[in-house]
Amino acid sequence: MSEQRFPSSVDIAIIGAGAAGLGAARALEGTGLSVLVLEARDRIGGRAYTKRVTPEIAFDVGCGWLHSADENSFVGIAEQLGIPIDRTDPPWGKPSYRDAFPPRDRAEFSEAIEDFYERVWRAAKKKADAPAATLLEAGNRWNPMIDAISTYVNGAELDRVSIHDVEAYRDTEINWRIRDGYGSLIAAYGAPCPVALNCAVELIDHSGARIRLVTSQGTLTASQVIITVPTNLIADEAIRFTPELPAKVESARGLPLGADDKVMLRLAGPHDFPADGNLRGAMMRTAMGTYHLRPFANDCIEGFFGGRFARELEDAGDGAFAAQAIDEIAELLGNDIRRQLSPLAESRWARDPYARGSYSHALPGHAGARAVLAAPVDDRLFFAGEATSPHFFSTAHGARDSGERAVKEAMANRGAKAASAPA
Repeated sequence: MSEQRFPSSVDIAIIGAGAAGLGAARALEGTGLSVLVLEARDRIGGRAYTKRVTPEIAFDVGCGWLHSADENSFVGIAEQLGIPIDRTDPPWGKPSYRDAFPPRDRAEFSEAIEDFYERVWRAAKKKADAPAATLLEAGNRWNPMIDAISTYVNGAELDRVSIHDVEAYRDTEINWRIRDGYGSLIAAYGAPCPVALNCAVELIDHSGARIRLVTSQGTLTASQVIITVPTNLIADEAIRFTPELPAKVESARGLPLGADDKVMLRLAGPHDFPADGNLRGAMMRTAMGTYHLRPFANDCIEGFFGGRFARELEDAGDGAFAAQAIDEIAELLGNDIRRQLSPLAESRWARDPYARGSYSHALPGHAGARAVLAAPVDDRLFFAGEATSPHFFSTAHGARDSGERAVKEAMANRGAKAASAPA
């Protein structure tokens, strides 16, 4: 990362140094334009952040999987940077450790969730939208666990998720990882970018010939601005626009960030836990975690929580995720396991002031908000970020690709203006 002296003006300012902002900055390399990425945090990466919690264990506090890896632009980037990719199958497709989720129950659940997604596919063909929860089969005993899956995938329960949005998401079911962390990969990708850290944008005044940005480090002007901040910041008007942009604020409110959090536990002493194993029980409730045993064969367990339950645990304070994870694992494997588990790290994304959540989902009736949010304003303000991706929303590569798309829109406009200028 190339930290910059704060200028008075640039050709293109990019707000946010997450995957989308970094993707935009890298796409502008070689154009000859002056570019600056404005980042409120003291680091780059946004919701991609790797923390080294022991010499062996890299904990991805945010995104951790190269989802749809066969179409994921970060795969090629990792290869170009010489960063190894781990192609081990993800744990969620494996049988649960010690039959905590008995095979017969697991088969019934698999059939129930496949039937649910078949109903989603059929319902999405209709113009009218509705909450995905309306497609749960009345009285099906697996409904709470199908809802739990939604909290992991969408960050919200099915009553808050659009049928059309569920169907729009593209999943090729190929998922890979980076041993040193997805966040570390994205930080390496963004290393060449010109970035002003600890620079929170407060106001975007696009009323004049040049756009004026009021930030915590001072004021600068730009001819074009690419905005990549999470939807919750736009919805809460943490960044103000002059003139106001009510359509953008409304679209962002229809695309809130859900809550998804992780916890990393150390696993001590002798054990027979498999590397990259799965632990999930048939608990018949939505408020539950799911567990990745010994990722990369390290002696640790990674837990994952989502939706309202994740928000409750965030509200309970530091250590709540670890305590809940240990309780659930003990419920599945017996109390003796408690002696082998201790907390290493956890996330609390809904309480992060520069994210206020994990990743976007469309509320019922708001699936079209993604296109509204992505649309340029006066060919000077351009919008990117995972929430603007039509099919890879909620992913880091969807965010990165959207930054590249915003640059193409901006450059097309510059080219059109140059072509129409008098000779």
